[in-house]
Amino acid sequence: MSNEGSNIGRIAGLLGAVGAAAAVGAAVGIAAQRGITRRAIATDPERAEPFGQIRGRVVPVYADDGALLHVEVDDPPPGSLAERLGDGLTVVFSHGYALEQDSWHYQRRDLGDLARLVFWDQRSHGRSERGFSANATIDQLGRDLERVIKVAAPTGPLILVGHSMGGMTVMSYTAQNSEEFGHRVRGVALLATSSGGLSDISLGLPAPLAKAFHSLAPKIANVLAQRADLVERGRQVGGDLEYLITKLYSFGSDASPAVASFVHRMVSSTPIDVVADFLPTLQEHDKRIALDALGRVETLVLVGDSDLLTPAEHSGEIVRRIETAEFVLVPDSGHMVMLEKYPEVNQHLRDLIVRVRLNLPGWQESA
Repeated sequence: MSNEGSNIGRIAGLLGAVGAAAAVGAAVGIAAQRGITRRAIATDPERAEPFGQIRGRVVPVYADDGALLHVEVDDPPPGSLAERLGDGLTVVFSHGYALEQDSWHYQRRDLGDLARLVFWDQRSHGRSERGFSANATIDQLGRDLERVIKVAAPTGPLILVGHSMGGMTVMSYTAQNSEEFGHRVRGVALLATSSGGLSDISLGLPAPLAKAFHSLAPKIANVLAQRADLVERGRQVGGDLEYLITKLYSFGSDASPAVASFVHRMVSSTPIDVVADFLPTLQEHDKRIALDALGRVETLVLVGDSDLLTPAEHSGEIVRRIETAEFVLVPDSGHMVMLEKYPEVNQHLRDLIVRVRLNLPGWQESA
């Protein structure tokens, strides 16, 4: 047997062993979750929320490698504060891994009167075009954000907001365009993200299992990506288990079933080969050197206290390198903090916008 075949066999064997060990517990958990979810739906205050239905003005943006990025702009409504002030402030939102721009639902719904808002689907996610696998890197995402800004927000002061991989995108843009910070870029919000070292997190697992996962995950993902058609059919059949795992790693409280289902839909609609393409760059990501530039602008660093994917200590590391940053630890919240605890997140984003505006009088954009 070839080395490749042997490796695939070992990986498949590992998956089988893990699956067998987890099957009984997963079945019990799924059955319990179904009962809890059915009871909770009837009283869920978010059950009528139109998740994924808020749309803006589409602005096509081509990345430097030709990939078409889906970008939407929400202009300030007539009579809004942003229109009255007329300072041209734009807030650009970058979403996380295996998500899409709709993950900013509550921010889009509630903050549109404060500034011009720009949302985009990162390459190969959501409505954006599939990019080359070789370009599924954090560095490329930083270049993509640069193109989004040039086309969809070419003038005026900027606030950049990133969640998870989107925060890494902002850091990548920072590394590539540090001269813009304190000039066009006036504020940054980094939500549930990391500047590096993700390959060391525990994921809530015992240390030996976490180490094994980080070592094997890219290989397993690549094997699964080679059988993408079978995997996608399996995801449909195993939807309950995927929902349970998504809820476990997305939330730190008994989240709204509607919100949990919304996150599950976004995650499950991300093709397995896209998941595999981006996994290595997440583990290799290290943009700590880029953080110095963020000390020149208003910076908010926010994370849930129960985040298993980008633990609070990773946000703490960012704050230690940016002494002027505001650090917010949101209680009873996980990785999808901007959905799970949106009133608190929105208030902190409003405060950031206010602080940025206090420094805008006299600001002039050079030609």
